[in-house]
Amino acid sequence: MPSSSSDSTQASSPRKHLVFTNRSGPSLQHFLAQPLPGSGSASEAVADEVPYLSVSDWGQGRTYYVEVYGCQMNVSDTEILMSVLNKAGYQRTMQLEDADVVFLMTCAIREKAEDKIWNRLTHLKTLKTKSRPGRPPMVGVLGCMAERLKEKLLESDKLVDVVCGPDGYRSLPRLLSLRALSADGVANVMLSADETYADITPVRLDANKISVHLSVMRGCNNMCSFCIVPFTRGTERSRDIDSIVDEVRQLSQQGIREVTLLGQNVNSYRDTSQSDAFDTAGYGSDLSRGFNTIYKRKEGGRRFAELLHRVAQVDPEMRIRFTSPHPKDFPDELLYVIRDNANVCRNIHLPLQSGSTSCLERMRRGYSREAYLDLVQHIRAVIPDVTFSTDIIAGFCGETETEHQDTVSVMQQVGFDLAFMFAYSMREKTHAHRKYQDDVPADVKSRRLQEIIATFHASAKGRNQRFVGTQGLVLYEGLTKRHSRPFGSDDYGHKVFLEVPPNLSLQPGQYVRVHVDAASSTSLSATAVATTTQAEYYDEHPQVSFGQ
Repeated sequence: MPSSSSDSTQASSPRKHLVFTNRSGPSLQHFLAQPLPGSGSASEAVADEVPYLSVSDWGQGRTYYVEVYGCQMNVSDTEILMSVLNKAGYQRTMQLEDADVVFLMTCAIREKAEDKIWNRLTHLKTLKTKSRPGRPPMVGVLGCMAERLKEKLLESDKLVDVVCGPDGYRSLPRLLSLRALSADGVANVMLSADETYADITPVRLDANKISVHLSVMRGCNNMCSFCIVPFTRGTERSRDIDSIVDEVRQLSQQGIREVTLLGQNVNSYRDTSQSDAFDTAGYGSDLSRGFNTIYKRKEGGRRFAELLHRVAQVDPEMRIRFTSPHPKDFPDELLYVIRDNANVCRNIHLPLQSGSTSCLERMRRGYSREAYLDLVQHIRAVIPDVTFSTDIIAGFCGETETEHQDTVSVMQQVGFDLAFMFAYSMREKTHAHRKYQDDVPADVKSRRLQEIIATFHASAKGRNQRFVGTQGLVLYEGLTKRHSRPFGSDDYGHKVFLEVPPNLSLQPGQYVRVHVDAASSTSLSATAVATTTQAEYYDEHPQVSFGQ
C-alpha cells in the first residue's frame, strides 16, 4: 500500500505523507475498497486519474509557474507536464508571484545541480510564509531529484508539497488535489516499464521557436558506474515509430525547421510495436566494433537507423539532430543514414567520459581507449565532414595522473568541436557509490578539469580555423537575448553569429548562405550572403566533399 512517512493513526504525528513507489504502491485492497463504475468501458478512463482515490478537481482555473533545470529531457518532460496540466484546467503564468502552484523540474546528475534546487526551495519558502501568507503557493518538485530524494523533500521543513517522478506526470492533477484536500505531502515516484507519453501532444515552452526536441525513448540500461539515470528514469522503452513520424509531420506543417530526436540513450531505440506503415525490423541492430554491454541485449524491433531514415524523409527542408547517444550503438547502417541524408546534421555526440582503458573499465562503459579511437576513425571514413562533441569526467574514483593524461591525449587526437566537461560527483545508489571511494581530492579534480578545458579550447580553436574563408549554411534563429545579435547554427554543431547587410531581411527559420569570417573555440562569425534552401545549397556544396 502507499507508504507513509508518519503513521496516520498516530495523533501525535505532525506530518502525513502519501508516497507511491514501486516498492510500496497501491494494494489490491485500495481497488476493492472502491465500487465498480456502473457503466462505461476501460477505454473511457481518463489518463491522469487515480481510480482508487476519490477527490474533487482542485485545479480548474488555477495557475502554475514552472522552472526547468538540467538537460533537454527535462525541457521535453516539462512540455508534456504542461499538456497534462492544461487539460486538467490549469493555466500557465509567467509571473512567479501570481502562481497557485510553483514547479521545479529538477536534475540529479551532479551534487551541484541538487544544491541549486535546495537553495531555490529555501527562497520559495519565503514566498509561502512571508510574501503571501494568506495565499501561499503549493510547491512541487518534479523529475530526477524528485525520484531520488522523495522522502527527504517531503520532510524538508514544509518546503515541498508535491513530489512527482519522471513517469508520474499523468497523475499530477490528482496529486495536487490530494495535497489541497487531505495529506500534508504527496508523492508519486513509481517507475514505469512502458510509459513513453506517446499519446500526449507537448505544449511548447516557447511557441515561437523554430527548433524542438522530440522524445523518442526513455530510460537507460547501460548502468555506467557513475550514472544515476537508470535509477531515476528506469529502464529503456521506446515510442512506436508511427507516433514519432506523425509528430514530425505535424511539426513540419507548423513551420518547425529543426527537430532533435531525444533520449537518454537515443541510439539504442528499439520499437517492437505493430506498424501498418513501417514493417522493417532489425536494420542497424549491431553494436559498434569492439564495444559490448553489461546487460543482455534484446533482439528484433525497429532500430534507430530505421527511425532516423524515416524521420529524415518527412521534410527534406527540416534539419534532424539526435542526442544523447552511446558510442556502442553506431552500426554502419546508422552512419550511412547520416551520410546519405543532407538534412541529417553532421555533428555526432560521442561521449568519451575517459580516455583511459582502465578507468573506462571502472566506469563500466563497455569499450577501451583503442575501440573508441577506432570508431572515430571509422566514422570519419564514412562521413568525411563529420564533427564530434563529447562528455568528459575529471577525477573519477581512483583516477591516476597517468589515466588523466590518457584522457588529455585522446582529446588531442580526436579534436572535438564541442565538449561538456565536469568534475566527478558521486551519486548514491550508483555502482561507484557501492564499490568505490571518491578518493581524488577536490583540488586535484579542479586542476585536472582545468587542464581538460584548456586542452579542448586549444584544439577546438585550431580546428575551427578551417571554416574561415569558406561558404556555409546557417539556420537563422533570431537575435541573442543579451546583445540582440543575429545568430543561427550550422550543420556541424556551431553557433554562428551573423553580420547581416542592410539589404537582406531575415526571418527565424530561414536558411542563409554565409561567408565565414572568423572563428573561436566555441563559435563562428560570418556574413550573411543570401537566403536559400537546403536543397539549393547542397546541390552546390555537397556535405560529403568537405575535408576530402
